[in-house]
Amino acid sequence: MDGRARLSGVAARFLTAPGLVAVLLTMQLAGAAELPLLPGIGAVDHRVAVDPTQPPWDGIAKVQTNIGTHCTGALISPDTLLTAAHCLYNHRTRALLQAGSLHVLFGYNRGGYRWHRMVLRYTVGSGFDGSKDGLQGSDWARLEMDGTIPEFVTPLPISTDLQAPGATIVMAGYNQDRAQILMADLSCRVTGTAMAGGKPLIAHDCDATRGTSGGPLLVLKGESWAIVGINIGAAAGANLAVPATAFAN
Repeated sequence: MDGRARLSGVAARFLTAPGLVAVLLTMQLAGAAELPLLPGIGAVDHRVAVDPTQPPWDGIAKVQTNIGTHCTGALISPDTLLTAAHCLYNHRTRALLQAGSLHVLFGYNRGGYRWHRMVLRYTVGSGFDGSKDGLQGSDWARLEMDGTIPEFVTPLPISTDLQAPGATIVMAGYNQDRAQILMADLSCRVTGTAMAGGKPLIAHDCDATRGTSGGPLLVLKGESWAIVGINIGAAAGANLAVPATAFAN
């Protein structure tokens, strides 16, 4: 048995219970046996469903655009979400999307959700250019929503502590092949660093594919979880994330 398949006691506490079942959107969950593995998923898929109504997962949202694409985001203050900048780029028009075309869905599960917020404005990482091929160290965005999320949902703090290779992390997001449920790899690791445009990226072995861009890399700090990076994609056999040092300020 793969060692990562044996979940730690801490991780096992976050396995999902039955979630929301209301069908408010038209997308349907496809059967797992019919879905091929996508880039960013290893030969053994370690992802499990987690409950988006329970911490820390309740601070993770689905970011839906009016052009039909989606990514993942993390709540960092009652009205602010962190995601990947490339999620906001329209390749057809070769321009960033208007803020009003972005929808943030908290507690999303099989078409139902707890809260829907629109985006009033956003900022992206300095130097980000969506027309460029390849991953970028400036691929992050901070979204300001049109309302706060209830105070019983705790925003995820940002930690700029550098994670050494081998450090245990957790990664969650709305994967393209499981777009209706929040999936997480509960026992993955930092594998090293990479460079993109002169800026550092975190290399990690968490199972995550398209749709998880903007999803947080989490580490346990005492009794709470903190964001140390956001996932932006896969390249050269590894998943890569922008470190928190790029967007903490």
